[in-house]
Amino acid sequence: MQNRGKILKLFISESGKKGRVEQSQLSLDLNGVLNDKFYGKDVERSVLITSEASYRLAKERSIYIDYGELGENIVVDFNPYEFPQNFQIQIGEVILQTSQRCTLCKSLAEVDSALPKLLKNDRGVFAKVVKAGTIYKDSHVIYGKIK
Repeated sequence: MQNRGKILKLFISESGKKGRVEQSQLSLDLNGVLNDKFYGKDVERSVLITSEASYRLAKERSIYIDYGELGENIVVDFNPYEFPQNFQIQIGEVILQTSQRCTLCKSLAEVDSALPKLLKNDRGVFAKVVKAGTIYKDSHVIYGKIK
């Protein structure tokens, strides 16, 4: 069974800059997101996918954060947090494979001290690139059984 979702936002981290920089497209190869400061450092954690649900959860607790502040590369309109390890996600020609749930980092506490505990299980999932290509904001996503 295939499910569909949508890419809402795309980001990279640039060397020497704090925070994420919004993009209209991301180019990916087997080492990760090109032009991202984390490119090639850990292919199992090449791409961080976060759901808009994480931002809603924070807002419900009066924590107002902008997209990108959770450190993600991709924001989607579905919940990837329950996907098992090695689950595949297709975005256009690109195929990503989940590798692990996102670990919490101290930078979240710098945004708001309650954020790490609040998003302990809802910050995002790391994925590696299985098939390279370019993804675009507003692209459709297929997840589930990929042909």
